[in-house]
Amino acid sequence: MDLINRISENFSESAHLKLQSMDALAAPIAAAAERMVQCLRQDGKILACGNGGSAADSQHFAAELLNRFEMERPGLAAMALTTDTSTLTSIANDYDFEQIFSKQVRALGQKNDLLLAISTSGNSKNVLAAMLAAHENGMSVIALTGRNGGKMAEALGPADIQICVPAQNTARIQEVHLLTLHCLCDAIDCLLLGVE
Repeated sequence: MDLINRISENFSESAHLKLQSMDALAAPIAAAAERMVQCLRQDGKILACGNGGSAADSQHFAAELLNRFEMERPGLAAMALTTDTSTLTSIANDYDFEQIFSKQVRALGQKNDLLLAISTSGNSKNVLAAMLAAHENGMSVIALTGRNGGKMAEALGPADIQICVPAQNTARIQEVHLLTLHCLCDAIDCLLLGVE
């Protein structure tokens, strides 16, 4: 096996998908950033959730907002629902794993808040349950998915926004998800700070 060639192919595939996705994703990313800024300006907060790599992305995004991205600014209200092991394990143990995010959304989410729901397949049952809980609380949802959006695409409400990466490979979808999250952070800062 030629590892250098295989690594080069991974770089090439990732770069190609990012460029291929640009036209399809730019508008929904911009709309999502505007919705997030509206939420924050109305004293709302952004709750984020996902599993595995998407859990890490949830935490990454919340940290970039709460601390800072590339520009100095006050912290923004965001939290990942993936970080409290006592909460996660108690819900999974006492009820079931499918409710680990939805119970948090029901307890913490309010009408002006927003849920960032991340799943490469769009079929994560606990993320889908969180979306439904967000709708029950009058919250809108930004769904960051891949493939065809899965069941999450079917659960979107009229006020929700989907950012769906047009790819099948999980690793490639996750790579575009990370770029998308960085684009969201940058756009939020630009909108709040008035950067041209």
